[in-house]
Amino acid sequence: MPCDGNDIFRSRTIGSREFMHLRELFDRSFKAARIGVWECSLPDQTLSWTDTVYELFDLAPQTPLTREEILKFYTPETRRRLDEVRERAIHTGEGFSLDAQIITASGNRRWIRITACVEVVNGTATRIFGMKQDITAEKTMVEQLRQLAEHDILTGLTSRTRFETFFNEVCATQGPTARALLLVDLDGFKSVNDTLGHQAGDDCLKAAGRRLSQAVPKASMIARIGGDEFAVIHECPSTDYLARIAGRVVRGLNWTVSTPLKTIRIATSVGAAIIVPGHSAKDIFAKADRGLYEVKSSGKNGFRIVSPAWSAFEGAH
Repeated sequence: MPCDGNDIFRSRTIGSREFMHLRELFDRSFKAARIGVWECSLPDQTLSWTDTVYELFDLAPQTPLTREEILKFYTPETRRRLDEVRERAIHTGEGFSLDAQIITASGNRRWIRITACVEVVNGTATRIFGMKQDITAEKTMVEQLRQLAEHDILTGLTSRTRFETFFNEVCATQGPTARALLLVDLDGFKSVNDTLGHQAGDDCLKAAGRRLSQAVPKASMIARIGGDEFAVIHECPSTDYLARIAGRVVRGLNWTVSTPLKTIRIATSVGAAIIVPGHSAKDIFAKADRGLYEVKSSGKNGFRIVSPAWSAFEGAH
């Protein structure tokens, strides 16, 4: 049965209400997600922002905008990348997405994700527009995860995973200065764990990390690669120089852990090998590990350097 005029009016009213409701939900969702809409007309560079974009930059809504002034909020590296992708987008008519770092009007460091589309009329770009979203929390979480992956939680030194990546890179490339691998193992640590408990053991490892960092402040990398085993990658212009570095590690990681009932001496054994171009990371590590084993077998508390020819030079104890 055909509807009368009132039915049509009611349908339009309901449709209008639904549209307004959906638009309100849309606006609220964008605001909750810290997403704002922006556009820039071309070629006059006139900017238009929704209130959320002003908030991202810590600017009062309706603050007069000029692109030249807004660009000053971006860090230099971000500004360079933004100019590159924007120019390419305008030239090709294709959009882009860019994670950009800004320092807001209030001095806050913030990350925003810029998405852009280009409107082209008769082959000429006339408008570039899109969204800007606050992704600071996302970037912070990613950085925290990266830190956890690359650093040992207990000592703050480099993690084994990051060490292995860097060590492989060093072995695969020939730099201007030779480098060496030193494997460092604590003598007496098991007694600390077994006698004084795991908390004392953790404190001992933290102290070892600090002492090792002090002993080789110019190291390329210092990592904890096992329970009480550490690795150092250090510049090495000569075997004599490496011997001095290894000796400094042995002396620096020699101390006592004391309680009212017991005192335990911590000493250190070091095995070292020069990183020779053309030798695999696996082989270099095996040489240093052999040197460490020989020191442990001959009384501990010393160092041994294993040359590429597998001969050994024993350091003073």
